[in-house]
Amino acid sequence: MVANEAKRITQLRALLAHHGYLYYTLDAPTISDAEYDALMRELESLESRHPDLVTPDSPTQRVGAEPLPEFVRVVHPEPMTSLEDAFNEEEVRAWFRRAQRLMPEGTVPSFVAEPKIDGLAVALTYENGLLVRGATRGDGRVGEDITPNVRTIRNVPLRIPVTDSLQMAPPPRIEVRGEIYMPRDLFERLNEQRRDEGQEPFANPRNASAGSVRQLDPAVTATRPLRLFVYSIGYVRGVGVASQWDALAYLRELGFAVNPDIRRMDDLEQAIRFCREWMDRRDELNYEADGVVIKLDSLDVQRQLGIVGNAPRWAVAFKFPSREATTRLLEIRVNVGRTGVLTPYAVLEPVRLGGVEIRQATLHNFDDLQKKDIREGDLVVIQRAGDVIPQVVKPVVAVRTGDERIVSLPEACPSCGQPVEQEIGQVAVYCANALCPAQRVRRIEHWASRGTMDIEGLGIRVTQQLVEAGLVQDVSDLYALDRQALVALEGFGEKRADNLLQALDRSREQPLWRVLAGLGIQGVGTQVAQLLARALGSMDALLQVREETLTEIEGIGPIIAGDVVAYTRRPGNREMIQRLRERGVRMVGEIASSDATSLPLAGLSLAITGTLPTLSREQASELIAAAGGKVTGSVSSKTNYLVIGEAPGASKLQQAERNSVPTLDEAGLRELISGRGAKADGSRA
Repeated sequence: MVANEAKRITQLRALLAHHGYLYYTLDAPTISDAEYDALMRELESLESRHPDLVTPDSPTQRVGAEPLPEFVRVVHPEPMTSLEDAFNEEEVRAWFRRAQRLMPEGTVPSFVAEPKIDGLAVALTYENGLLVRGATRGDGRVGEDITPNVRTIRNVPLRIPVTDSLQMAPPPRIEVRGEIYMPRDLFERLNEQRRDEGQEPFANPRNASAGSVRQLDPAVTATRPLRLFVYSIGYVRGVGVASQWDALAYLRELGFAVNPDIRRMDDLEQAIRFCREWMDRRDELNYEADGVVIKLDSLDVQRQLGIVGNAPRWAVAFKFPSREATTRLLEIRVNVGRTGVLTPYAVLEPVRLGGVEIRQATLHNFDDLQKKDIREGDLVVIQRAGDVIPQVVKPVVAVRTGDERIVSLPEACPSCGQPVEQEIGQVAVYCANALCPAQRVRRIEHWASRGTMDIEGLGIRVTQQLVEAGLVQDVSDLYALDRQALVALEGFGEKRADNLLQALDRSREQPLWRVLAGLGIQGVGTQVAQLLARALGSMDALLQVREETLTEIEGIGPIIAGDVVAYTRRPGNREMIQRLRERGVRMVGEIASSDATSLPLAGLSLAITGTLPTLSREQASELIAAAGGKVTGSVSSKTNYLVIGEAPGASKLQQAERNSVPTLDEAGLRELISGRGAKADGSRA
C-alpha cells in the first residue's frame, strides 16, 4: 500500500509539473483548472499521510515556508551589472562604434534584442536540478536572499528540467538571471480586488512586483500574480553555449519562461528598427516595458569587451520616451525625508498613463514649484520619468479659471510643527528638528546601515517596530534597549533579542568616521566622514570647529562646511551626541591627527576604482585612512596613487594617464602600507 501511494505521489508531481509548465510558461493548458486542482488536492492528501515523502520540488511546497525574520545578504558569484542607456537611435549607433573599436579585426557581430521589462531583477541558483536560492540584484554584488518568496511564483521551476519528457540532464550548478514582473491584466485584477476589500491599490506593476517579492511572509507573496522571464545565464558548470541566442534556447529547453518577443538580428540597423517598432507598439505588451535591450550575441565577444564601471560594453538599453498625460492637480502635500528636507508632491485626479493609474506625482522642490507656477486646482501635464516615476511637467495656464490656489513655502514642518529653515542660496527647505517623527525611522535606519554603523539585524522593519513601541526616539536610545522589552516585541525571541543587543554592543567600537557618517549630516557621506575624522580626531573637535577651519580641509567646500557647523550648533543634536557618548559609542579617532605624520601613507592621496579581490570599497578606504592616507573620489594632479581592481572605471583610468598618476593593485597597496612598496616619487620605501 505504501509503495503504491509513493508511486502515485511521484506520478502526481510529474503531472502537476507538466501541466503547470503548459499553463504558466507556455500559456497552452490541456486540462481545466478544476482538473488541475483535483490533482493537487490528491497530492496534498497523500503527502499529509506520508510527510517523510515530501520533497522540496513538490508543487505543494510553493507556499510552505515560515515567515522570515529578515532578509539575508547574498554575494553574487558574478556581478549583476546595470546597462548603459541610449535615448535615441544615434546614441545606439555611437555605443556600437565604441564597442566595435575593441573587437578583434574581422569580427562580424550579430545582435539579440528584447523589450526591457520594468520589474525586479533576480538570480536563481540550481544545484543538480533543484532550486536552492533566489536573490535580488541589490547593488550588483550583494543582494538579498528571497528564496522562499521566489518559490511561490508559479512559472519559476522548482526543479529542472521541468518535466521528465524534456529528456535532459540538469547541469551540476547553474545561475539563471531574469526579471520578476506582474502582467498588466493580472495587475489590474489585483488592484480591483484590493479596492473591493477597502485596500489602497498599487501605483504600478513594478512597485507591486518589488513589494510582493520583498515580503517577509512568503504566504503574502503567493497571493500576488507574479511571473518570471529569464534573459541570461550568470554562471553554469558542465554546459557550453557560444551565444546569447543559444543560451536562451538552452534555458527554454530546461523549462524556463523566455520572453517570446526576443529576436536575433544580423546587423545593428535591424535591431534599431526593432526598437522603433516596439516604441510604437509597447501598449500591446502585457507587461511594463521602458525600452529595448540590445546585446552582442557572441559570448566570446562579450567576454573580450568586458565591463566598464558597472555596465557591460556589449549591451545597451534603448530607452523609450517618457509618456505624458493631462489631469487635475487636486492638492499639494509635503513629504519630510530622512535628512529633514521637505519635498512637495501632487495629489492628482486619477489618470491612466502607460497602462497604470497615476494618483500622485513628484514636484521636486518648492523652488521648482514656484518657477513653473504650479497651483492647486490646475490642469497639469504629467509624465513618467524613465516610465517609472510620475512627475508634474507644467500647468495648462490657458484653461485657468481663477479659482486655482498658489501654495507658498511652509513656515513649519508638517510632521512636528517646528519652524523650517532654508540656507541662503540653497533650494532645500528642511526641518532642523532631529526628533521630528517623520525623520526618526529613516535616521535610525541610516545609522544602522552597512555604510555607517553596520548593525546586523536592524533593518527598517525592526526600526519601525522599535519606534512604534516607544522604545527608540533617536539613535542614542538604541544603546539603552532592554532585553526584556525586545523579547516582548512581536517576532522577537530571546535569541533574536540577544543577537541584536550583541550587534549594538559591537557597534560601540566602530571607528569615528562611521559615527560621523551615521549622524546623517547633510553632505557627509563615507568619504567626507573619513576626511573629518582624520583631520579633527574627535567628536569634541567637530562640535567646536568653525566653518573656515573646515574649508581648509582638502575635499570639503563651503556648502558642506556650513551644513556640518549648522548641525553641530543645534541643541537637540548636541544632546543626542552626548547621550551616545554616555552610552559608550566611540567619540575619538583611532589615530590622533598629531601622530599621523609617522604613518606609512601620511600626506598621500589615493583614489580607488573597480572591485578589489578581498577588500570592499569601504574596507580599502578604512585601510588607507588607518595608514594616514586620504581617499578621494576623483583623480587629479594631486593624487599620488590610483588603486585598481576588476572592471575599473574608464574615466579614472583616463585621468590617471593624463596626470601621470601611478597605479597599484590590492597587493601593491598592502606592500605600500607595510613599507615595502614604492613611494609617491617612485622610489622604494
